[in-house]
Amino acid sequence: MYPASGLLMYKDASMQQADALVRKHAFLVKRIAQHLAARLPASVQLDDLIQSGMIGLLEASRKYDATKGASFETYAGIRIRGAMMDEIRRGDWVPRSVHRNSRRISEAMKAVEDRKGRDATDAEVADELGIPLDEYYASIQDSLSGKLFSYEELLESGDGNASIELDSDLDDRANIPYEGMQKQSFQEQLAKAISTLPEREQLVLSLYYDEELNLKEIGQVLSVSESRVSQIHGQAALRLRSRLMDWI
Repeated sequence: MYPASGLLMYKDASMQQADALVRKHAFLVKRIAQHLAARLPASVQLDDLIQSGMIGLLEASRKYDATKGASFETYAGIRIRGAMMDEIRRGDWVPRSVHRNSRRISEAMKAVEDRKGRDATDAEVADELGIPLDEYYASIQDSLSGKLFSYEELLESGDGNASIELDSDLDDRANIPYEGMQKQSFQEQLAKAISTLPEREQLVLSLYYDEELNLKEIGQVLSVSESRVSQIHGQAALRLRSRLMDWI
């Protein structure tokens, strides 16, 4: 048991270490905020993201456990991103009609693919919905405006509630055996679903999420317009939802 003076010294050293981690990694907050802001509606303010991200960084500095194997930068990045996403969810700027339309598109995709036994084309999904192709593309664009762009947010539930989180190794709740198994199973199913997407949709997701290219840069890689990349991205998101509908 620490004497009182020793305990105070220990706490002071711990606080100094946390402060040092915050100062050293503050750049992460701005970088992640700018990356998210570029993918979100203009109504989401960069300063709000930075403010919530700093809270996430502070929490990370206090809860980080080096014995778990992850670097602090990796751990802090997840905490920062999570804090920003929580803040955005609380804003709830997305009309319920957008969520309903997203769910309808996913259901139409599933119906066509179950019937045809292959990937549904744009025209087939639009026909299933009974709407012109232009209106279908507009609906996809609307659905993207209501999503946070990370793999877990692609599968956000249709009523706008928070989706299943995927960061199982570092999320506190992964210490609960059942939830840890559930997340691992979900990750496996998500990986399988992504592998079944049309090749171009897989490529867009890889360039967007793994390589972190923006839509314009992806368009240059694929030699298509930025708006077409947006459509492909939206279709991939909704196709994933349709193929994981039982999970959701």
